[in-house]
Amino acid sequence: MRRSARDMDKVQRVLTRRTLLLGGIQAAFIGGLAMRMRYMQVDQADQFRLLAEENRINIRLIPPSRGELFDRNGAIIAQNTPSYRIVMVREDAGDVDAVVANLQRLIPLDPEELDRALAEMRRSPPFLPVTLADQISWEHISKVAVNAPALPGITPEVGLTRVYPQASDFAHVVGYVGPVSDYDLSQIQDPEPVLRIPRFQIGKVGLEAKQEDLLRGKAGAKRVEVNANGRVMRELDRREGKPGADLQLTVDSALQSYVQARLGQESAAAVVIDCETGDLRAIASAPSFDPNLFVRGISVADYRGLTEDPYRPLANKSVQGAYPPGSTFKMITAMAALEAGITNPEETVYCPGFLEVSNRRFHCWKRGGHGHMNLEESLEQSCDVYYYDVALKVGIDRISAMAEEFGLGVRHDIPMSAVARGLAPNRDWKARVHGQDWLVGDTANASIGQGFMLASPLQLAVMTARIATGRKVAPRLVKSIDGVEQPSGAGEPLAVNQANLRRLRKGMYAVSNNRRGTAYRSRILADDNRMAGKTGTSQVRNITAAERAAGVIRNEDLPWERRDHALFVCFAPFDNPRFAVSVVVEHGGGGSTAAAPIARDILLQALYDGFPPLESYPAKDRSRIEAQQERLRRELRPVTRPEDKDRA
Repeated sequence: MRRSARDMDKVQRVLTRRTLLLGGIQAAFIGGLAMRMRYMQVDQADQFRLLAEENRINIRLIPPSRGELFDRNGAIIAQNTPSYRIVMVREDAGDVDAVVANLQRLIPLDPEELDRALAEMRRSPPFLPVTLADQISWEHISKVAVNAPALPGITPEVGLTRVYPQASDFAHVVGYVGPVSDYDLSQIQDPEPVLRIPRFQIGKVGLEAKQEDLLRGKAGAKRVEVNANGRVMRELDRREGKPGADLQLTVDSALQSYVQARLGQESAAAVVIDCETGDLRAIASAPSFDPNLFVRGISVADYRGLTEDPYRPLANKSVQGAYPPGSTFKMITAMAALEAGITNPEETVYCPGFLEVSNRRFHCWKRGGHGHMNLEESLEQSCDVYYYDVALKVGIDRISAMAEEFGLGVRHDIPMSAVARGLAPNRDWKARVHGQDWLVGDTANASIGQGFMLASPLQLAVMTARIATGRKVAPRLVKSIDGVEQPSGAGEPLAVNQANLRRLRKGMYAVSNNRRGTAYRSRILADDNRMAGKTGTSQVRNITAAERAAGVIRNEDLPWERRDHALFVCFAPFDNPRFAVSVVVEHGGGGSTAAAPIARDILLQALYDGFPPLESYPAKDRSRIEAQQERLRRELRPVTRPEDKDRA
């Protein structure tokens, strides 16, 4: 049936409307799609570019090169050496256990180190690289590189590790570095991101810890492109960090090595200070330890051996040890009395061998007494009664103030761990700390460096340098930072009468050079290097009245830990002091027999900048000294200088 023209026209109109509607819908869809594409490709381009790059580009921190340490002559004390290592990024590795298993088929991995690394990996962010093996050979590095496609997330790297060429010689001065621990992070407010890199090393003790901010430097960063397996394909760009500052110390490596060797296996400490500048030329504690053991984590057996040693090799006795100074304190008591006008150098005190104080006898070391003693004689023969007598007249408060003027009871500002303040007690201190009144007997004990009185070998060296120069010499350990010289420790003149100081020095000269002097056997014969000194012996036990009546037990007949400490302080040359030395030998017995010979040898070594001529020693000692020098020459550690490092 044919449709009419009217019907055809109607159908045509319907089709046209539907076509227009469909076309409009299509145009709207296409327009919306175009607008969305424009929005994503133009307006949101940066965001999607970043998302894409995050899938293929990693930003990794570049640990800074740690500042190196040198002695006063440029010899290397702490340096950075290249170290090959294997690191893993957990998020790039995928199946960590499978990748580690493949790695173990190629190179040997220490089980203990691997367990430690996997534990670090579990508690670290997945994007941080964790060291699986360190200080490995080039052969092993090559194997890993060749098999890279089978080891996703594994990267061989060349890093830097800390090495201490002088080993035990500087262990107590420099300390050591070690991996950052959770405890370390808890002690730092807002720690830098680089500190969160597993195995990143920071200073743990000693100068390494105290100068951490200077030595660490600032981290850099690099952008690397990785493939779908996490394998680094190329480095896109790099921003280098700032290396740590190089520090030059005041210590002389050759002298430090000699001092450490001369102390040997004694439980002892020695300090050598430059009288002119305050520079610490040597600062040693014995026995020592090898700080290289701590850099990558010391074994349980090695650490137990150090902690269980009764001679305490981990303790820095030179600055941390606080000992009764014994008779080395007598110069302070004498100076307090002279400055107060209580006595004069010619006034004498009679010594019958004891002094009655509050119904108690305070004994002199010489049982029969010394007879009449003036200042010089009392120092020369170390008469205790002389100092009991003048101390009771001058009082503890003046003695305490004089001790602080000469550097005792003061924490000296040097960048070493646990620097002791020592103790120069007075009435207020005892009332505050013990809640008790100060007794007359306390003053008698303090006058000869016993009782509450405490001093470190560093403080005793400073005291001696101040006596020798009449200036407030302050110890200095850091000579320069990145070549910038640090302030001298020469100091201003002491607030005392210089004439009184000269009388003290004369008494110390008699100790070493007069036949009755307690250190006469350790004298120096060279006229231009004559030594002035003072012996000291500090008790670590009480001697009962019954023991005195029966005869005091000799030190050599006592167990080691009950023997007296031996001390000696000295300076030379007498007329123009260059160096001051203090030596403490724990439980060494008498200062004249145990400490004075060591201090004399160290002082001569410093004066001659090497082994002194045998003519400097008394004739009867020369054959023994010659044998000793030969033995020490064999024990001294070679000194590494910068030119040696460059040549290597």
